[in-house]
Amino acid sequence: MRNSSLSENSSPAENSSFARFPIIDAFKAVASQLIVLHHLAAYGPVSDAVQRAAPDMISWLYDYARMAVQVFFVIGGYLAARSMQTSSAGMAWFTANLVNRYLRLVVPFFFALVLAVVCALAARQLLTDDFIPDVPELSQFLSHVFLLHGVLDFDSLTAGAWFIAVDFQLFLMMLGIAWLGGKSVDSAKVMLLVVTLMAAASLFWFNRDSGYDDWALYFFGAYGLGAMAYWAGLREHLSAWFWLNAAITLTALVADFRLRILIALGVALMLFFTRNVRIKKMPGFVHYLSTVSYALFLVHFSVVMLANAVFGWLKLSGSLAGLLFMMFSWLASLALADIFYRKVEKPATAAIKLRV
Repeated sequence: MRNSSLSENSSPAENSSFARFPIIDAFKAVASQLIVLHHLAAYGPVSDAVQRAAPDMISWLYDYARMAVQVFFVIGGYLAARSMQTSSAGMAWFTANLVNRYLRLVVPFFFALVLAVVCALAARQLLTDDFIPDVPELSQFLSHVFLLHGVLDFDSLTAGAWFIAVDFQLFLMMLGIAWLGGKSVDSAKVMLLVVTLMAAASLFWFNRDSGYDDWALYFFGAYGLGAMAYWAGLREHLSAWFWLNAAITLTALVADFRLRILIALGVALMLFFTRNVRIKKMPGFVHYLSTVSYALFLVHFSVVMLANAVFGWLKLSGSLAGLLFMMFSWLASLALADIFYRKVEKPATAAIKLRV
């Protein structure tokens, strides 16, 4: 971007390094655990066994824990806006950012898909259940690799695969806005205006029709709130744009209340109000859970499949056994995520990053 870049008057710390945000770490840590618990409550005989003793808990995890994904959309918009601080948004910049984002998502995802296919194959030998995917055809597998499985209507090979595809679409949209905005005389105002208009279109139209939920525009309202929360921290007068987007969101909620949108607004408000708060240190386990959150998201469904398969194979049905298996699955998912992060995600993404 040239002339009036949004990053023009940002602080040296913001420009010189991408230091961790403790508040974001906390959000990611909690949200990632809720998503795992949602899937533990959603699938298989383990969930059925626990539900008999704790129906309210399983119902809450099934109905509401899944909304933690809104946290990641808001944070995604916040971090996308942060990563696009540049004084020159040329085609090389656009391409390098897009390729880096794709590789960052897909290389770990590819290995997680292979793991899920292998675990599904093993689980099907012990348990017959609709939630365990069939052996994929090559076209189905490749649709996941190219993040087109949702729009091409292929069945998912792992829980949450839709989110990875939508996250990439959202980043592509924001990247396109930054690139096109950089060609204007006043790039900052163009970006702010376009993001606001697209967020409004999402909130009042696309997000009210589930037929669009394989596309980024369905979720752009939350993503745009995150971006505005970041930009508001760069210059004081940009806060007006954040409040405009918050007002649009509240109006959309009055027109058609959606709890997921209210959650997104709450997260964005928290990021906005803590933008100048300096928390020196977050507990180590929070930092750890945030660090492995993507790895956990990728591998936990493989554990869920195997745990349910063993539970069914042993012909267990008691609620206590179900609760123990659910707790074990949760802990095993964390252990596998740690291994996956250290052995796959971290070295792979470090090795393939292009220079921007």
